[in-house]
Amino acid sequence: MPVARPRGDQKDRPVDPDLVIAADRVTVRRGDTYLLRDVTWRVELDERWVVLGPNGAGKTTLLNLAAARLHPSGGTVHVLGERLGRTELAELRTRVGFATLALAERVPPDEIVQDVVLTASWAVVGRFRERYDPVDEIRARALLDQLGVASVADRPYGTLSEGERKRVQLARSLMTDPELLLLDEPAAGLDLGGREELLQRLTDLAYDPDAPALVLVTHHVEEIPAGFTHALLLREGSVVAQGLLTDTVTSEHLSKAFGLPLRVEYVDGRFTARAR
Repeated sequence: MPVARPRGDQKDRPVDPDLVIAADRVTVRRGDTYLLRDVTWRVELDERWVVLGPNGAGKTTLLNLAAARLHPSGGTVHVLGERLGRTELAELRTRVGFATLALAERVPPDEIVQDVVLTASWAVVGRFRERYDPVDEIRARALLDQLGVASVADRPYGTLSEGERKRVQLARSLMTDPELLLLDEPAAGLDLGGREELLQRLTDLAYDPDAPALVLVTHHVEEIPAGFTHALLLREGSVVAQGLLTDTVTSEHLSKAFGLPLRVEYVDGRFTARAR
């Protein structure tokens, strides 16, 4: 488990200790453009959230706030009990697993897969002169095995299929035993087989009681793994709906979020959506 760290001023912490994310009336603005507007959102320890919305809805901006990589222009954000703007960000970021396309694109193609996972311990991309303990190497191998890619541990990252790369990125995001795991469009670019393989791994993670709180961003309801519990729908930086997954991902709410009449169906723990 992660080592306990100082929490800062008691008055800056959320009242509920089970909250891992507490955003209160948050606004993010760039010039005259609002990326987020008056967003209030709560994520608890045992919840698995999906954030849905069209391009430009503010999904990635919200995820960057939760990852302590962005400060709000207005409102307050607490992550793992720490208020952004009043805490040491480097320490906080070690407690959050974060998988994004931007990070994946920085991985050298000749980097050995095990090292792609291992270097998360130092929050670096590309192994250089860092030293790792045997226990770190054992953990990296175990995570690759858990995600079904142990067989490629000694191969260069650039030789992997897109589906294998996505699972390696997920293993890397879990390397530091995070208390919160954030996934930005993890299934983007995958073919049908690769998507379903990844979603099964995410389903296993969602049902694992020892897994961290999860937040997954996507454009597509078909990419919501079984086992997720809650949803937040955004449009143009504002909240359309949020709450329990099946109460929120409905034809009415999704149509409003995407600006198009949609019919949503839910079968065996998975969603589909099509135009009406």
